Amino acid sequence: MIGPSESRSAENHGFIVYEKCEEDERGSMDDPVFSAFLRRQLEEGMALAEQSDLIRLLPWPGSPPDRYTAHFFCWGLVRTADGAVMEHDRFEVDIWFPPGYLQGPGDYPRELTFEVLSWISPCNVFHPNISDVAPFICAGHIDPGTSLVQLLEQCFDIITYNKVTMLETDSLNRDACVWARNNKHRLPLDKRSLKRRHLNLQLASIDEAGK
Repeated sequence: MIGPSESRSAENHGFIVYEKCEEDERGSMDDPVFSAFLRRQLEEGMALAEQSDLIRLLPWPGSPPDRYTAHFFCWGLVRTADGAVMEHDRFEVDIWFPPGYLQGPGDYPRELTFEVLSWISPCNVFHPNISDVAPFICAGHIDPGTSLVQLLEQCFDIITYNKVTMLETDSLNRDACVWARNNKHRLPLDKRSLKRRHLNLQLASIDEAGK
């Protein structure tokens, strides 16, 4: 796992991870309401990871942590160097709760929306809502206080094409928009639920007479 002072290079097939400032970390600890929110995200996020075969969640250092790296093991798309669109099943997203995350829309800078979610890898991901030239993933408007579990579910839905922008004017990858419109019959690429589903099997009792 990469620490706050390190970055991921293109040699690892990922975008650069933004560094977390010590000042931001102190601000998180000084706010008891925000600290309680972060502790709840840790508990709920790790509980989801325990109940899923499709995600591995790594908290960054911090008590409580305000940043996570999520590894998704589900079907999505990448585009190869020769232009071929292929299925892929390893994706990585960075999630950060910056100071002020719980404030109302009037106080929360709009430009921080893309800082909450950062696309890490693979760089050649192919999806209208994910840029293949910058670490941007668009999950739509993120309301202040949106939970870690909700963000993970939104990222999962995007990667698997359960959630997709079809209009070039709203997308981060126009070529992927064209592909999505021409391949609606293939969507979504992965119909599984992020949370593991338990089968409740009821066995009928058979009496000694075999009835």
